[in-house]
Order: sequence, then structure tokens, then C-alpha cells
Amino acid sequence: MGWLFKYQSSDFKGDVIAGFTVAVLLIPQSMAIAMIAGLPPIIGLYASVVPLFLYAVFGSSNHLSVGPVAIVSLLVSSAIGDLAAPGSPDYILYATILAGMIGIIHISMGALNFGYLVNFLSHPVISGFTSAAAVIIAFSQIKHILGVTIPRTDYIHQILIYCGSQFSNFNWPTIILGLLSLVSIPFLKKKRPEFPSVLLVTCSGALVVWLFNLDAHGVKIIGELPSGLKSFAVPVTSKKILGNLFPTALAIALVAYMESIAIAKKFALKHNYEIDVNKELLGLGLANLGAFFFGAYPVTGGFSRSAVNESAGAKTRLASMLTAGLIALTLIFLTKVLHYLPYSILASIIIIAVSGLFDWRHVLHLYRIKKIDLISWIITFWATLTIGVEKGLLFSIIMSLVLAVKRTTNPHHAILGRLPNTNIYRNVGRYPEAITTDGLLVLRIDSSLYFANASYLKEKIKELIEDPARQINAIIFDASSVNDIDSSADSTLHEIADKLKRLGIQLYFTNIKGPVRDVLLCSGFYEKLGNDHFFFNNHDAVLNFLNKENRVRNETQGNGNRS
Repeated sequence: MGWLFKYQSSDFKGDVIAGFTVAVLLIPQSMAIAMIAGLPPIIGLYASVVPLFLYAVFGSSNHLSVGPVAIVSLLVSSAIGDLAAPGSPDYILYATILAGMIGIIHISMGALNFGYLVNFLSHPVISGFTSAAAVIIAFSQIKHILGVTIPRTDYIHQILIYCGSQFSNFNWPTIILGLLSLVSIPFLKKKRPEFPSVLLVTCSGALVVWLFNLDAHGVKIIGELPSGLKSFAVPVTSKKILGNLFPTALAIALVAYMESIAIAKKFALKHNYEIDVNKELLGLGLANLGAFFFGAYPVTGGFSRSAVNESAGAKTRLASMLTAGLIALTLIFLTKVLHYLPYSILASIIIIAVSGLFDWRHVLHLYRIKKIDLISWIITFWATLTIGVEKGLLFSIIMSLVLAVKRTTNPHHAILGRLPNTNIYRNVGRYPEAITTDGLLVLRIDSSLYFANASYLKEKIKELIEDPARQINAIIFDASSVNDIDSSADSTLHEIADKLKRLGIQLYFTNIKGPVRDVLLCSGFYEKLGNDHFFFNNHDAVLNFLNKENRVRNETQGNGNRS
């Protein structure tokens, strides 16, 4: 807590305002988001006290606000929905166990410096997953807006069928409250952004239910909530349950970390301070262990409340500590005030919150710049909607890895030519004016070489030299984009060199970087080709080839004259 000893009094006002502002938002939002996980709303408040405080102490972001988030809640529901009835004691226990497992995974990742693993999750694929999850979450709340009971499902078409079959049981006071909330919260945010619109609508809805006794007319309310903080406890369960939960715990740990680090880095860049990725893993891990020991469920950084925290003037992590303290006071003294809060209003808060997760701007961006990534987004989105959230997440992770492997196993290649009146060589496909030399192929592979793409290089050279339109006497391999090479790729280069030698084709290398050069020297590749086949730039290699061609031509002509 070294930052606390350097605390400046000028930051206090901003931290206090932000602390109060986020608490006002977080109280109804945390309760609403807990419903997505199939948990009692009070669990959402438990998840916003100790975990938030622990992250503020051990994390590295001054603005990240940790607590329940919609995507993680949906994954929790999918993971334990088949193990116990939603809201039951066993269900709550499994959600708490899941938090402990995620906490251990995060801390272990931080200790092993595994923060880089999230780089393997493609942003278009994860965006497709979160967008589909937002749609599923929104549809899952329709039952609360309509005031009907339907079986738990992650499939939209089933939700619509169930709701249609319950038309005669629609509760119209519930529907009116829900629709008014859906309209009034965005309206107030737009017209009066300084107002705590969510809290205002929540309190107004509870007041209307109490005044008109609407709970007696079928409007489902929160009801009696236990007061006070959850006491410290160590939940226990069977090895079988731990085994069932581990795959989901691992997936949630990755997604939760990726979401948190993206938000933390965004605000750190804006306010000119550094984020320590391993310290973030420690902070998130301890936050989830706090949820485990104090009866909550998995938490991570949330974008909406972090944005509110930053815009309200938060300067340091003290703002989050104050938020946690205010929610703790609410649990101790104000739970009775929440008695008449209707589920339909909480459902409307969820729908509005997750609407921002549907990243349609990103879809348009992908359409403009990279259509193959748009196809990845569409496939992931559709898969998540049709096969379910858990399988959709697994599909997203696998697809990200497949795309990463595909891009490295089939790297971009370019045939280079010299730009007129320069010594600069560029891709002839992009620069048609680039000049090529008869009998010479200048080739660049834009990737490091390793076992997975070595065969691609071999096949590409074979394809080029067998092209009847080319009469190749020499190949210059521009290695400027090759940062590393493994033993498999080195062996492949030896095979290529041997084959080209048999065909009478010279092989030259240019722009070789130090780490690659070290491998080629140790393997004897330099000795095999000879030092005169390695150059610092393409132009010197081309001039060398032209000089050799002229010498051969002159010698041939000289022999012809003597004969």
C-alpha cells in the first residue's frame, strides 16, 4: 500500500465523490447482475464489498472497479445450472467454490508470469462471444419483465417459445414497471447525466410497489434480505464437484482477466500511469479469494462502473475502498429499504447494462478493414447463440487458437522488386512499378520460421521454381521479417539448399537478424552455402547476382569466339 503513504490531499475530494457515485450505481446493479447467475440478489452485494476492497489494496489500477459482471455471471449460471437448482444452498455453495478456484488460477498465473496467455484470445472472436452473450442475457430477463416463470435455458428460441406459451399468465403491472424502467433510465442518462438515474428509478419503483400494494397483485419483489456482512467461512465440497467446475473456472479466469486488463490499460493510458499485468492477476486472484471466504461469487473488473468511477473524478484506489465501505454500510443498515424492489426493474437494469456489450461498431470496423475477422466474429456469434454459452466460450477459445496457428503456418509472402531510381525493394503486388531481374527471384516471408510453417516455405519455393512462366537461376531470401528460427525450420532450410543446388539454382540470404544468424552458424548452414551467399541488404545481393551472370555470359561468349 505504498501509494497510500504518498497520498495527496488534493485527490481526496475526487475520490470521495467517485466512491459515493459508484456505490449508488453498484447497489442496484450488483443485485441485478447476481440474478443472471441464478443467485439471490444479496449475493451481488456481498461480491461488492470484500472483493472490491482487496483489489483496491493489491491491484495496480487506480480506476478499475471490481465486482459482479454480466458475462461472468452468465458463465457461472451455465456452469452450475446442471449441478443444482438455481438459488438453492448447493447452488450458492458451488458459485462460491468457483470464485475460490478462479482466485487460485489468477494468483498462479501471476506467480508464473502467464499474463501473456490472454494474447491468444482474438479480439474479434471474443467480441463475437460477448455480443452473443449479451443477447442471451437480455432475453433471459424477459421472464422478469413479463412476470412469468419459465425453465432455465441458454437458447433464445426456447425462451421465446416458453414466453409465448405463457401469454395468459403475463402480469401487466410487472410489464408496465419493467417497460417504464427500460425507457426512463436511458432517458434520464441522456437528459440529466449528473442524476443517479438507476438509483432514482429503482427507489421510485419500490415506492410505487409499496404505495399501491402491487406485490399482492403478482408483482414479484426482492422481499426480506438478510442484514449485516457475511462472516468469514471456508466452504468445502467434493473432489467430483471441483473436477466438474475446473474447466469453467479456467475459462472464466481467462475471460475475466482479459476484460479487466483491457479496461485497466485503457484508463492507465488516459491518466499516464503503468499497469503491472502480474500485479493485476494477484489483485483479481485475491478479490476472488475474498469472494470465496465471504460468501460471494466470481468477480472481475466491470467497464460501466469503472467508467463511472473515472468520470466521477477518482484519482486513486481510495475511491474503490470508499465504495466498498458504503455498500457494507448498506448491508448493515439499509437492507429493509430494498424489500419492495421489483424484479422487473432489476431485469430492466440488466438489459440496459448488457446492451453496451453488443459491439456493433466493432462489426462495422471489421467490415471496413478485415473481412476475414468479420467472418470469425459472425461464426462465433452464431455458434454461441446456437450451442450455448459454455460451449460457445470453448468454441471461441479454440477458434482464436486456430486462427493464430493458421496465420503463422500460412504466413504472408512477397516477391520483391526494386523501386525505380532507388535501392529500395518492395512487394511487386503492391508496387507494380517495382523492377524485377530476369532469372532472379527475391522472396520475403513475413513470419518467424518454426516447425509449423517450415513445410509452407518449402512448398512455396517448390511452387515458384516449377512455375513455367519463371526461369529462375537464383533466389534471394529476404529474412528481414524472420525474428526467430527453430531446429525444424533450420533442417528445412538445409533441405531447400540441397534441392536448389541439385537444380543449379543459387540461394542467397539478406537482412538476417542476430538470433537467426546464431542458429544458422551453429547448424553449419553458413558453411554449406559459403559466406559469399549472405548480404546485409537486397541490393548488394542483386548486384552480386548480376555480376556473376555477366561473368558467365562473357565466359560463354569468349569460349564461343575461341572455338
